[in-house]
Order: sequence, then C-alpha cells, then structure tokens
Amino acid sequence: MFDWGGTLTPWHAVDFQAEARALVRAAVDAHPEAHLDLQAAHQAVWGRSTAHHTSATIADVFAHAGLRHDESLLTAYRDFWEPHSLTDPDVPELFARLRADGVRVGVLSNTIWPRAWHEEFFARDGVLDLIDAAVYTSEVPWTKPAPEAFLAAVAAVGAGDPRRCVFVGDRLFDDVWGAAQVGMRTIHVPHSDIPVEQRGHSVGEPDAVVHRLSEVYDVVTAWH
Repeated sequence: MFDWGGTLTPWHAVDFQAEARALVRAAVDAHPEAHLDLQAAHQAVWGRSTAHHTSATIADVFAHAGLRHDESLLTAYRDFWEPHSLTDPDVPELFARLRADGVRVGVLSNTIWPRAWHEEFFARDGVLDLIDAAVYTSEVPWTKPAPEAFLAAVAAVGAGDPRRCVFVGDRLFDDVWGAAQVGMRTIHVPHSDIPVEQRGHSVGEPDAVVHRLSEVYDVVTAWH
C-alpha cells in the first residue's frame, strides 16, 4: 500500500501563495484579499488533519474562508498542480512486478481532491489499471495517521489483516508511525522536506528504508 504525494510522486516544494491565487479563480464572490483567506483556510484544514486526523475537501477550504465556489472553475487550480502530479518512473514496473507475484497494490492518500482527479493522473501515467484499490481521505472522515484510515485501505484491498500489509510512505508521522499503529510493516522513502507544522507528535521507526521505489520490490519479496 502506497502514499501518493511525495511517495508515488517525487516531492516538490510548492508556492502556496501561487496555489491560492489559482484556487481563488474558482470563487464566485472573491474580494481583493480572497486568495489570502484561502491560503489561511488551506493551512487550517491541513493543520486539523495533522492535529485531529479529520478529513476535508476543496469545498471545506472555501467554506473555511467564507467563500462560495463553482466546481467548474477549478481548472486553474488543477492545472497548477499538474506538474506536481507526475508519477515516479519506477512505479509502472514496480506495480506490475508486485501484481505478477500475487501482491495486491493499494493507495491511501491524504487529499482534499476528488477521486476523479487522482484517477485521471494515474491513467495519464499508465498506472491506474495496476492499482487494485485506493482510499482517498476526501471520501472518508479520517486522515492518516488515524487507524481508521489505514483499516479502510486494508478493507479496500481485501487484505483483512493489516499485519499482511506493507505501507510505503515519505512521512514518518502520517505514514510510518500511523501504519505501525495498526500492525503494518513500513517502508520509508526519505526524500521529502516535510514542513515543521506537518510533522506531527510522533516519529515512526520504519522496518525498511529505500531510496528508489524500485527497491520496494526486493524488500517486499524478502518479507513475503
């Protein structure tokens, strides 16, 4: 099971003011400082995820900022994220090899985006059909590291027992510590520069560390 941003996609630093300016173009009642309200709302929503492990959607960001939006106008925001959404080139072969060995592949992503966006990005990069199941937190009440989020993903891939699962992620709190709490083995991909405010209250100890996603295959095969 894999995290998405920073794991299946290489880590990118993001200009959050530019992100807010792209997002505000979907507001139907914008005012001159609306992009700043959206930037603050975005930070508040993700702060809630880190502190309380509760999920949110794009609509929640607008509501927190006191703004209304039109979903059909989110094109600029989605386009802003397009360069940051590219799947790591190791992923197609890794997923194919795992599935050839009978290992089911899942995704669990903390996200405010709709499922359709993620699936479109995966389809664009030729890996959507290699994913057996995915849980996006925009569709459930929790975010990682809440145990419920991981258990929802375990159920989605049909594993039954989280001890039969391996979680691969770039965050020592959300991914490693969270997955370990439900009994998963964990693999850390240590290439992301996690902002201090997103690091959480605990640091997990991974069962393995890889520096390329292609290395996940040998680790999992040895455990399997």
